[in-house]
Amino acid sequence: MSVLLNSHLPTLTLLSKGKVRDIYATSSPDHLLFVASDRISAYDVILRNGIPDKGKLLTQISLFWFSKLRHIIPNHVVTANVDNMPDDVRQYKQQIEGRAMLVRKADVVPIEAIVRGYLTGSAWMEYQKTQTIHGIPQPIDLIECQKLPEPIFTPSTKAEQGAHDENISPERATELIGHDLYTQISDISLALYKSASEYAHSRGLILADTKFEFGLIPTATTSAPQQLILIDELLTPDSSRYWPLSAYIPGKSQVSFDKQYLRDWLVGSGFRKGLENGPLGREGEGWIIEEDVVQGTKQRYQEAVKLLTHSVTV
Repeated sequence: MSVLLNSHLPTLTLLSKGKVRDIYATSSPDHLLFVASDRISAYDVILRNGIPDKGKLLTQISLFWFSKLRHIIPNHVVTANVDNMPDDVRQYKQQIEGRAMLVRKADVVPIEAIVRGYLTGSAWMEYQKTQTIHGIPQPIDLIECQKLPEPIFTPSTKAEQGAHDENISPERATELIGHDLYTQISDISLALYKSASEYAHSRGLILADTKFEFGLIPTATTSAPQQLILIDELLTPDSSRYWPLSAYIPGKSQVSFDKQYLRDWLVGSGFRKGLENGPLGREGEGWIIEEDVVQGTKQRYQEAVKLLTHSVTV
């Protein structure tokens, strides 16, 4: 079973290495190459071993959603067909096929655009203390994983690798990016979530919450010199919480198709922040995922892709 933890494209310039994606410059000045590795992170820590074919599964589901939701907002995808990419990229077809996207360059908007439809995760933790979500007052007496009266837009900061994103109030996000752009992103994010959650529901899945990322690209008009587009990944199990509809019972944590399975194993194995390098990993090399957890994680990703797209190509 092949696992690609690090792409190796020596004739291209590596611009960025994230938790999952390696981003390269290409001979095309307007485009970047995104390569989805099989790395996996939890609690902002990249685990030492990856999940076989995870990058291909993430790419498959992102491409599905980018196509399905393009009527709401354009996105950065140019092509996922390596044969249609520049010559300097095509030479690496064997390594990157199925896990690469040629995308438009964009100026990244410096907030995470999170939409929550259910009370879970950090929102549930905050609500228990203050009856708010990102500082936004909520009805009293809500229970864990309850569906919210209406989906809410809850921004966070974009943290550097190894650091935590920070939940922020709408007022703080407005200060960071300006009122008009904040309003546009909020409205579009809610529209994307509504469309995606309705489709997911029809496929037997609850989309509890998700994270969008946006960028700005130049236009040819002076009246609107920049256009907002979707970037990065879209509605994958890495950026979204998916629950099986048939097993949904509010008032407790849910069976999940996202990384919660891995997070639960980590916590059960004694992982805490500050213990990234032990005791399950060799000193300085991070934690190792047990093989049954590797396979269980992959199966959950595959099942989510199959339910949403009707097929799995890996």
